[in-house]
Amino acid sequence: MQKRELGKSGITVAPITFGGNVFGWTIDEKKSFEILDAFTAAGFDFIDTADVYSHWVPGNHGGESETIIGNWVKLRGNRDKIIIATKVGAGNNNHGRNLTKKYILQTVEESLKRLQTDYIDLYQTHWDDDVTPVEETLDAYSVLIKAGKVRAIGASNLSPQRLYASLEARKKFGLPRYETFQPLYNLYDREPFEKELEAITVANNISVINYYSLASGFLTGKYRNEKDTQTVASARAQGVKKYLNARGLSILHALDKVSEKYNAELATVALAWLLARPSVTAPIASATNTHQLSALVKAVDLILTKDDIAVLNEASAW
Repeated sequence: MQKRELGKSGITVAPITFGGNVFGWTIDEKKSFEILDAFTAAGFDFIDTADVYSHWVPGNHGGESETIIGNWVKLRGNRDKIIIATKVGAGNNNHGRNLTKKYILQTVEESLKRLQTDYIDLYQTHWDDDVTPVEETLDAYSVLIKAGKVRAIGASNLSPQRLYASLEARKKFGLPRYETFQPLYNLYDREPFEKELEAITVANNISVINYYSLASGFLTGKYRNEKDTQTVASARAQGVKKYLNARGLSILHALDKVSEKYNAELATVALAWLLARPSVTAPIASATNTHQLSALVKAVDLILTKDDIAVLNEASAW
């Protein structure tokens, strides 16, 4: 398995990122440990989480995912073999979005404590607050990098304007640069990223680690009609309804065609399509059992032909 570098950071990762939002949400700590063990045993090393995961679950406050990852790393003693990415700035049950220097410097300490580590490999702006000057946010990261608490920084969900402004501020003030960008991107949700953001990331050698790579499970093929969203036991099932339209079903049909050719799961093909995009470094995907995990890791070895990609591109054209 060939690793890929995150921007110009010097950090290399296996080309699938495990999405840690399921930890403390759809799977408990024991199951999370089982999945993480299987993920790393398969040769993967990149885990993404956030300080607010999973505050939306009744009884949770945020930080549950980081806590589970921290407990697992401590128990396994494998911190030097794992790349941990977490995020800051999103709102939760107690406050709105915040990217001020004061907030970041305070909140990073809480993440470090939960993760039971002295450093974060990739620290990311989660959601823009649209108010804090981009140079203030980058200056906070500069302090953390100099202190050895953060190795590299990334961003998620920034508008093209704010991402570009951050890159310009980096040049003007000698601040750290975003080495990664984390957008919503998958076979169905193509336009928001491809329209403007993709060109910025490619031009600036920013690695893309996109989330919702399987469109909340829609691209696995288990949701074919509205009845499926009611019968499939999933905390995300209701969010899939927006994909149940002519275009969505056309995409599933194309995935069916390509997956049959390779005797592969639809999820494997959907991730292989992402991995074939020059702009994508390590798509984020989650699993709640080892069968789902197997479909994810197999994507690395599935090399789609130009004809396969053309079939998928045509069905998902925007």
